[in-house]
Amino acid sequence: MDIRKITDRYFVSPQIEAEDLPEIRKAGFHTVICNRPDGEVPPSHQAAAIRAAAEAEGLSFHVLELTHQTMTPENVAAQAALIDGAEGPVLAYCASGTRCSVVWSLGKAGQMSADDILARTAAAGYQLEALRPRLENGG
Repeated sequence: MDIRKITDRYFVSPQIEAEDLPEIRKAGFHTVICNRPDGEVPPSHQAAAIRAAAEAEGLSFHVLELTHQTMTPENVAAQAALIDGAEGPVLAYCASGTRCSVVWSLGKAGQMSADDILARTAAAGYQLEALRPRLENGG
């Protein structure tokens, strides 16, 4: 696993496996968000398989499939609501963690400066400078 910290409550990761969920729980996570569409992965890595493993560990699991086409204001707000409503630290995953970082960044536009948002994602290894105009315009 390659879990990367964006904030004290929000972390992102490339694709996880069902076998990773005990370690994710032990690391202190309470919620897992799948931002990866099932069509991108084999059945063993689809949301249903990961959900079963997450729930077996007592974790909350949510699916919000994201692509470039579905990175809408509604989905940005939905992701922010999932994070804000979580009881503790959240792990969001997709193919590389980039979509999870982008949706978080867009959700913070207007609440944090573009520089602060981009610094947090860069520290986690995600170079999102191309988002700067959207972040400066409130998302």
